[in-house]
Amino acid sequence: MVVGLRSLTARWPVVVPVAAVALLALTWGRTLPGGVVVLVTVVLAGSVLAAVHHAEVIAHRVGEPFGSLVLAVAVTAIEVGLIVTLMADGGGKSATLARDTVFAAVMITCNGVVGASILVASLRHRIAVFNPEGTGAALATVATLATLSLVLPTFTTSTPGPQFSPAQLTFAALSSLILYGLFVTTQTVRHRDYFLPITRQGEVIGADDYAEVPSARAATISLGLLALALVGVVGLAKGVSPAIESGVTAAGMPQAVVGVVIALLVLLPETIAALRSARRDRVQTSLNLALGSAMASIGLTIPAVALASVWLSGPLVLGLGPVHMVLLALTVVVGSLTVVPGRATPLQGGVHLVLFAAYLELAVTP
Repeated sequence: MVVGLRSLTARWPVVVPVAAVALLALTWGRTLPGGVVVLVTVVLAGSVLAAVHHAEVIAHRVGEPFGSLVLAVAVTAIEVGLIVTLMADGGGKSATLARDTVFAAVMITCNGVVGASILVASLRHRIAVFNPEGTGAALATVATLATLSLVLPTFTTSTPGPQFSPAQLTFAALSSLILYGLFVTTQTVRHRDYFLPITRQGEVIGADDYAEVPSARAATISLGLLALALVGVVGLAKGVSPAIESGVTAAGMPQAVVGVVIALLVLLPETIAALRSARRDRVQTSLNLALGSAMASIGLTIPAVALASVWLSGPLVLGLGPVHMVLLALTVVVGSLTVVPGRATPLQGGVHLVLFAAYLELAVTP
């Protein structure tokens, strides 16, 4: 019995993603009773942990920053598919769905994940160290993408409301793809050393001391299981969204809170992976995950919804309101001040977390 339990424990990263996809197939498009919602939530949590496990296997095989890039792009690609699917369903809420989801991802990653990672690393190791060249480049790209895609539509006059004209939307989509592609090239080819963890003396840290590097076959299997786990995370999150929506309505909170909760669930794999890296004093890996996720969310979502808008009816509202623009501007300013020294204390982590708390508070009580 003990041997069987150990075997099951060793195989859970394989079993859980498969079970999640099977459960997703059985529950997709159906109204879930309370007991099934609990089961879906448990499997969803298991899928998050499985995704983190397989992402770390892949990261150890391919090295940084490729490992962070794989997880960020995989999560975002599936998230984009979910956004386009929900927009195709129509309804009054679909007009602002892309904007709300992208902005939630930016605030969660740039303040929640960054703040928590810095706080964990600095409390555990006294100070958090990272490479300001790479992190600064990532933050500058996120700020540019967010401004071009989410701020400018509020001030353009070609079309009424906070919307882009077709020509402006095309420009924003192409700019997003070009900037994201340029950043990935910089991160993985020309200046890869800027995105590797460093010591307090500024020296690049080599690969983690694992017993052995996973084989190519093991990494390939983990890549497939990572995709299954992320499909399960996003799909099951959508499945429990009606229950979340009912709870939000019963609590008298705005419906925008539902999008925040779903974004938090979808970004859980990256959040856990970032915190685990911070505990090991690999803060640069944590920041790669956080800022890379924010960048991928904008750089992939805007082109996707721009393409989808060709056949989808209804308006596409991308412009932020005044309150959210203030939060975005403050995030960019505070993030810049955090990045420039290449070192951070618990204070900087706390500042980012307060900004994240302010975003959550204003989502609940706008």
